[in-house]
Amino acid sequence: MQDVKAILEEIKASPYEEVAILAPHAGKVQFKVAGEGTKVYAPSGTWREKPGTLLASLERERNPRPITCTRKGEVQSVNTQLDGTFVEAGTPLMVLRHFFTKEEVTQAILKKVLFLFPAPERAKYLFAPEVDKKVKVSGCQSIKVKDGMDLFIVSRMKREKPLAYNGPDGILYAVYFSYDQNVDAGQPLVSVCPENQMDMIRDVVNRVQSDWEERE
Repeated sequence: MQDVKAILEEIKASPYEEVAILAPHAGKVQFKVAGEGTKVYAPSGTWREKPGTLLASLERERNPRPITCTRKGEVQSVNTQLDGTFVEAGTPLMVLRHFFTKEEVTQAILKKVLFLFPAPERAKYLFAPEVDKKVKVSGCQSIKVKDGMDLFIVSRMKREKPLAYNGPDGILYAVYFSYDQNVDAGQPLVSVCPENQMDMIRDVVNRVQSDWEERE
């Protein structure tokens, strides 16, 4: 297992990521944010029905279409020379700096230190019936997994087939799929933690939750 404390210090040294905003389609662009340093916000509401900050609009066939923010952060740079001009799809418009939340830091650490079992193909995934029942009653961390254990059911093209777990023994720490959504090949389905490392992982998670300062 990797050095958890070292990973946390690495994230602290650069507690953000830069997100490039590209033109989703061709059109005449008009910027709607003031410029560098402007705070922007993600969608909000119970069902994220309230759109994020309006960043720009693209006029296409005389119909302006909004480009809104999908993640909270602040404007790092804007290609202001493009304002009022026609741009092609994929043209870089601006860069946002997104500061990591407690949950994002926690997940970043866990995905580096735990074993991730990937989806072998694009499909919908379910737990095997006995496992599913136990997860719903007691949570995923009540499940001990072993190499070769029948853990999943793969649902694709109205056909279902079993999928055995292939990896180190341990505790099923987290689940990254939902039954009604397709998972792309290579994306993690679950993470597994060695049983003797569970207390250390919980300590790190608790420390992140108590010590990490989120940006307003």
